[in-house]
Amino acid sequence: MLDGLIITHLKQISHPKGNIFHAMKSSDVGYSGFGEAYFSEVYFGEVKGWKKHTKMVLNLVVPVGKIKFVVYDDRTESSTYGQFYQTELSADNYCRLTVPQGVWLAFQGTGELRNLLLNLASIPHDPNESEVKSLNDIKFEW
Repeated sequence: MLDGLIITHLKQISHPKGNIFHAMKSSDVGYSGFGEAYFSEVYFGEVKGWKKHTKMVLNLVVPVGKIKFVVYDDRTESSTYGQFYQTELSADNYCRLTVPQGVWLAFQGTGELRNLLLNLASIPHDPNESEVKSLNDIKFEW
C-alpha cells in the first residue's frame, strides 16, 4: 500500500426493490472535506490518466461495472517512492479508494458493460491544481 492511500470496505444493504450502496460519511477515515461529487465513465479496455492533484483528495467508489485503478508514487519524500499500487473496484469488491494529493492516478474499464465511478472530491474542480501526463510517460503494463 502506498503512503497515504486508503482502502475502505463499504457496506451494501440488500433490499428486495434494489440494493443500497454506502459511499462516505463525514466521520469516515479518508474524509477531508467536501468540494464536489461527480461520476466518470470509462469504456471497456480504455484507460484514463495519468493525473496528479496537488490539493484535491479523491474518494473513489465504483457502484456499476469494474474499474482497475493504478496509483504511482513519485513523491521523493515518501516511504513508498517509485512504487505502484493497483486494485480493481466493483459492486463485488465494493470499497472506497482514497487517493492523497501528490500521486499519479490512472484507471481502466475492465467490465464489459458500463463502468462508472463516483468521486467524492475534497475541493471543487480547479484545473490549475492538477497535472497530466500521457500514458507512455509512466511505464506500466496495462
